[in-house]
Amino acid sequence: MIKKILLLLIVLILQACSGTKGSSDKLIGESKKNLIKIWGPPIRTLNNAEQGEILIYGEQVYANAKNEEGSRMAGPNHWNYTYIYANKDGKIYSYKTEKQQHTPQEIAVK
Repeated sequence: MIKKILLLLIVLILQACSGTKGSSDKLIGESKKNLIKIWGPPIRTLNNAEQGEILIYGEQVYANAKNEEGSRMAGPNHWNYTYIYANKDGKIYSYKTEKQQHTPQEIAVK
């Protein structure tokens, strides 16, 4: 009985992880308006020349003295960014994620 419960628990955890991995893929083709409705306003928006704009979502991650994530003490930290690319019509056509040391104000279009 314990083996069945453990197996069920493992299957549920794997399904939960696989469901979140492709959640950004579902945004391709959606409108920028829907994205903002779901994710909230971006922390920064950049003009992407003739291609439209880039909506930037980010989360600051703090590290403790042992360089492990979790503690909110001052020290080493980085940002986990998600860049969402929207065309001139407001449709999402691409996205990428990055880990950077730069603050949102320091990000520039490459």
